[in-house]
Parts: sequence; structure tokens; C-alpha cells
Amino acid sequence: MLRRLLSASAAIAAALTLASCSFGEPPEPEVGEPPNLPTPSGAPEQQTSFMDVVAEGLEVPWGLEFLPDGTAIVGERTTGRLLAIPLADDGTAGEPAELRTIDVADIGEGGLLGLAVSPDYDTDSTVYAYYTTDTDNRIAAVDTSSDAAPEPILTGIPAGPDHNGGALEFGPDGLLYAATGDGGDGNTAQDPDSLGGKILRITTEGEPAEGNPFPDSPVYTLGHRNVQGLAWNAAGQLYATEFGEDTADEVNLIEPGGNYGWPWFEGTDTEEAYADPALTWEPFEASCAGAVFLDDTLVTACLRGQRLWTVPFDESGTPVAEPQATAVNEFGRLRSVAMGPDGMLWVTTSNRDGNCTEERGCTPNEADDRIIRFSTSYAAQGRV
Repeated sequence: MLRRLLSASAAIAAALTLASCSFGEPPEPEVGEPPNLPTPSGAPEQQTSFMDVVAEGLEVPWGLEFLPDGTAIVGERTTGRLLAIPLADDGTAGEPAELRTIDVADIGEGGLLGLAVSPDYDTDSTVYAYYTTDTDNRIAAVDTSSDAAPEPILTGIPAGPDHNGGALEFGPDGLLYAATGDGGDGNTAQDPDSLGGKILRITTEGEPAEGNPFPDSPVYTLGHRNVQGLAWNAAGQLYATEFGEDTADEVNLIEPGGNYGWPWFEGTDTEEAYADPALTWEPFEASCAGAVFLDDTLVTACLRGQRLWTVPFDESGTPVAEPQATAVNEFGRLRSVAMGPDGMLWVTTSNRDGNCTEERGCTPNEADDRIIRFSTSYAAQGRV
């Protein structure tokens, strides 16, 4: 059964009156403490505060996207199942329904990873998927209107038990961006002929995009260890969240042709030829994966850190305030984060991936894995 979680404070109850303008009357208050999310510019100072468990009992949800009609699409990493969660006009989320199962290799951190909805979905019904096979990581087009097998558009991305990358997003330019890991071999990150340890920029046919910094190559940036999240701010600047090794997890402002230093450098101690990260965290408080911008504020979901980090950036890629941690240890390991068409922030847990253990300070919930959504002032405004 779906559980509705809501803070019982009078201030939150008042804020919910605003939220009802865009997604209907909220359920009666129960228990729970929503995260302190950033307020977008022009929004009421008082935020809506509401939590809703959209789905539970999932097997390591990873990719999370939304179709034009508001339906949420989520992929389970270990099973390869692609699920659809309908969203009614009043904001009510329906039960997950299986669209299909993609044949994936559930090896270590591999499996069904990132998803990206075609900008032309209304006419082509296509979702792009990044997934692991027995021989590689690859990107394929999945026609959700038929039972046709996924059509690979790019193959040969290095795969391994670890460092498979997997973030997949369409950028403001309509091109497909894919973040790959080094597959466990750091040397691939500096090899311009390898697809490993890169951010790639390609067409929907898998061809190198026009204007890429390296001629006839899908490579957009290199020198990455294991990028997990891609997000654009309101100005169209691309940021990436990346797992470090032992020293620092990174948030990088992505510039075409940039070299981000791995495996020679980690964190800010780099040479002039390599790009310094915009922000670093110690891995114990981060291992941040999915990311999204609310105006100029980055929100990122963290696995090992078991929290959401929020941090505002200026146009130069410099944080303009101290990062703020929220929902710390409330829901365990957090993987994906996305802004839904309901104006709510959707977050997936990753507590059934084998890493949520007492020794690591993580306690699984019997309902895991879950998709949870949090209201923000965006819901009160009816905007995303």
C-alpha cells in the first residue's frame, strides 16, 4: 500500500493549501519530515512540505524520466524491467506497470542504468537506455509502442563489475549525452580512442554530434572515473556528478574538450592542463549520483552519504553558498532525482543493491526500494 508521509506542523499544513492548487487536496497528515529544498526565485517564501511514497518493493531503481503525458518511466538495474507509473491530472500516481524487460547483465554495478526520453516521443515512442551486456555497456533505442527488441545505437563502451557510468540525458541542444565509466581501467579515461571514462555527445542514431571538440568522435570530455549524474542549469551550463576513489567526489562544470584529470588527479590538486572540479566532498558524505537543477541550485542524491545535497552556483561555476545537506539518513541510499511534471522532486532509493548494511550505517526499510516524491514551491506555482 502506498504510504503518505507529511509533517504535522501547522506551518506545513498552511503550505499544503498552496500545493493543492496544482495537484489536488493532500491526504491527511501522518508522520515524516520532508527535506529542506531550495525555494525557486519568485516563489512564496513558505514552501509546500509534502512527501508521498509513489512506489515500493522495487529492485534497485536507477533511471528515472517522464513522458510528455506525465507518466514516470523507471528502470530496475538488476532485473532490466522498464516500468511506467501513470500520473493523473490531480497528481495522483498509479501503480507501476511493466512495459518490458531488457536483457541485461547484472554484474556488480552494471545492469539497466540511465534512461532518456526522446524529444520526439509523441511521434516515435522511443526511450533510450544505457545498459550492460556480457561484453560491453551500450545505448539502445527502445520503442515503447511495440515489442521490438532494443535497437543498439552505440556499443563498445567498456564494462566491468565497477565504474560503468550510465547517466543518459538529452541536452538543451536536443542531442544525447552519455556518461561512461572507466570500466575499472583508469587508463581508458585518457585514451581518446576509448569510449570509457568520457562524456559522449551523440545523435539519436549514435553518430558523433556536429560541433564535438574532437573530429569524428563522440567524445565531448575525457578524464572521468565514474560520472553518475548530468544536469543543466537555467543558463544551459552542464554539470556532472562523479564518484572519486578515496580522496574526493566531484561536481564538475563541463566544458567541451575538457580533461578532468582521472586517473592522474582526483579532487582539486590538478595541473593547469586539467580542469578542477567546481565542488568536492569527502566520499563518506557523498557518492552523489542523480542530479537536477532548480533554477541555479543543484540538487543531487547521494548513495554512501544517504542524503540530498543542495548548492547554488553562479554563472562561473562557483558555489555562492555553503552546500546544505537534507534528508540525512532518512531514507537510506539515494540514487536518482528528477523534477516531475507535478512540480515535485522525485527520488529513488538504492537500498537493495547490497551496499545498505549496518556496517555502513544504512538500515533498509521493509518497503525498499522506493520512489518518493517531495513537494517544493514549484508545486505551489504549478511550474517545473
